[in-house]
Amino acid sequence: MTLEDKSKNRPIGIFDSGVGGLSVLKEIIKLLPNENIIYFADNANCPYGKKSCDEIIVLSDKIVRFLIKKNVKIIVVACNTATAASIQYLRNKYNSISFVGMEPAVKPAAINSKSGKIGILATKGTLEGRLFKETSKKFASDKDVIIRIGDGLVELVEAGKSDSTESFELLKQYLLPMLESGIDQLVLGCTHYPFLINNIKKIVGSSINIIDPAFPVAKRLKDLLQEGNLLNSKNEKIIYNFYSSGNVNIMESMVNGFNMNNCYLNFEKLIN
Repeated sequence: MTLEDKSKNRPIGIFDSGVGGLSVLKEIIKLLPNENIIYFADNANCPYGKKSCDEIIVLSDKIVRFLIKKNVKIIVVACNTATAASIQYLRNKYNSISFVGMEPAVKPAAINSKSGKIGILATKGTLEGRLFKETSKKFASDKDVIIRIGDGLVELVEAGKSDSTESFELLKQYLLPMLESGIDQLVLGCTHYPFLINNIKKIVGSSINIIDPAFPVAKRLKDLLQEGNLLNSKNEKIIYNFYSSGNVNIMESMVNGFNMNNCYLNFEKLIN
């Protein structure tokens, strides 16, 4: 293997406050099946949604240092809250590596809306972030943007209760007022929320367009790797390493459900 091949063979680093970023990983796997992956779930500090920006910056910085030590070639911040709070700080501090963050999917919602009413379900940290406010002002200033903070939803996903009656009842509290307001677009503003899709669809039905921003993030990642000539072209056994600061069991259970037979999977709980 040449030095260039070794550089391309380096893993992609992905992190989230927990298992939510696995929804982004699923899309990355579809677009980039030959890439090695290192995924870090900060379960011990989950959820990030109610933490201050300063707290999230400290946590994100620690994770990025860990990923850089693992020799990753690019980093995906697969967490809306961490993107809102820390990505600019991370880009400024670690300017020798590229970062891909979660973009609020306000633009496609605004473009596709016929009723002029858009629902955004997200964490407090995301909705109060500069990125969401700027995106809403730029693309949806003429729309009625109805926001709901999804308190408790992340915790249910982390507990393996995505399809539970408990999650269904909590989602109803957030989604029914949006439906009554006449939304025709629903943006999932947290990477944990796609795992609630079964219950979400039961509540909103087929007439509401549900927008998951994971695919555009995977596409942006692929574009950056192509631009930097960093795509892994080797057809060797792909290695996915999963690290957790807390309970690794729920992550292992969810990943095993992805049917990734062609890969070597490793799960490890890190002790601080």
